[in-house]
Amino acid sequence: MPSILIIDDEPGIRSTLCSILEDEKYKVFTAEDALAGFEILANQTIDLVFLDVLLPKLGGIEALEKLRNEFPAVEIVMISGHANIDMAVRAVKLGAFEFLEKPLSLEKVLTVCRNALTVRKLREENKTLKKISSFACEDIIGTSPSVRNIRETVKQAADSDARILITGENGAGKEVIARAIHLCSARVDHPFIDVNCAAIPENLIESELFGHEKGAFTDAVSVRKGRFELAHGGTLFLDEIGDMSLSAQAKVLRVIQEQKLERVGGEKTIETDVRIIAATNQDLEKACDEGRFRRDLYFRLNVIPIHVPPLKERPEDIPLLLCHFLKSMEKDTTLEADAMEVLSSHDWPGNVRELKNLAERISVMHQGSTITGEELLKLLNKKQKKLDIQEKPGMASLPSSLFDSNYNDAKDSFEKHYLEFQFIKNNGIISRTAEAIGIYPSNLHAKLRKYNITTGSKE
Repeated sequence: MPSILIIDDEPGIRSTLCSILEDEKYKVFTAEDALAGFEILANQTIDLVFLDVLLPKLGGIEALEKLRNEFPAVEIVMISGHANIDMAVRAVKLGAFEFLEKPLSLEKVLTVCRNALTVRKLREENKTLKKISSFACEDIIGTSPSVRNIRETVKQAADSDARILITGENGAGKEVIARAIHLCSARVDHPFIDVNCAAIPENLIESELFGHEKGAFTDAVSVRKGRFELAHGGTLFLDEIGDMSLSAQAKVLRVIQEQKLERVGGEKTIETDVRIIAATNQDLEKACDEGRFRRDLYFRLNVIPIHVPPLKERPEDIPLLLCHFLKSMEKDTTLEADAMEVLSSHDWPGNVRELKNLAERISVMHQGSTITGEELLKLLNKKQKKLDIQEKPGMASLPSSLFDSNYNDAKDSFEKHYLEFQFIKNNGIISRTAEAIGIYPSNLHAKLRKYNITTGSKE
């Protein structure tokens, strides 16, 4: 129930306004001057203030300025029997919602009251949505250009009802992005329903999506709503949509086009209002060429495309993600420089999901406040890289052919053997090797690429 405060030095005005507003089921407080009004505001939650211009102790315009500074969320309607245009303009510039002249029209009072409370509610909802939006986008962690682009796309696309297709490898974070879009949208107060199309047997997918009537098939012992109905007003996330059968694809396409559906075994048409976000780890264009996916459905879904690159293609995001996961597990662990090298050199076949598993492993298995590269390798169950060379290189084991080469070839051959030797000596850790031989890690990276010296291996 909205709360309204009337500040006016005339008892008749206070009584009249109080009576008509209470008849409208508002909770009403009254004060004979601004100072008494501020005491009420300090102790009660007030949504709207009717404020007289001519008041004892503290004038209405001065009180308006003070109200705006101390209670910015409260809407204020100024009232006066001695109004002029300049005063009204000043009041509005200072933040008043409306300026009413006495004698007051009761119909006008109620209209202004309803409008002011509606505006206040909308402002509060907008503020809440912005907080939710900010929080949701914080879950899309990273500083890489690709992640920054994804966050920007989420913010731009969330308010629309445009369908979105998220592509990327398994474990890359497609569902996190889908949920962020929902949380940033106007549908946030309605359900977010996710469906893993790959996990539902082909003979049950239509029942899961569209529901079924009692007796529609052998095990249909009661009426069941499908995911489209459950998501009404909200968002339906169709994960791994590339695994959906062609018959189910045809029905999904029809629902998208008509925004209506029939349950399996039913004849009643049910209207549905959902925002569809789909995701896949497959190349849907190729699937269309091969006849495994409907091209018309693909174009319906791919209104706004979002591609999530694998973790190995955005190494700068890995430490941030790991620290985020450790913090969420209340584990305060600092990564040593060589541990950072291990993180960036690992291929991360499981993407963000694998990194989160590592964070959980660290929180359970690692006791110290810092973690080294060697300790991280053990937690990754990863053996130290052994370089693919005939024998351990060194000054005494240089090939005899070296001395038959021209100067430039001999120099390159020596440098390659030298780097291989130093790399093994320093446990395959780039930062440590660079420090030992006195060059920058970036220069060492370039030389390793030049000589095709592999810095890591898959498990």
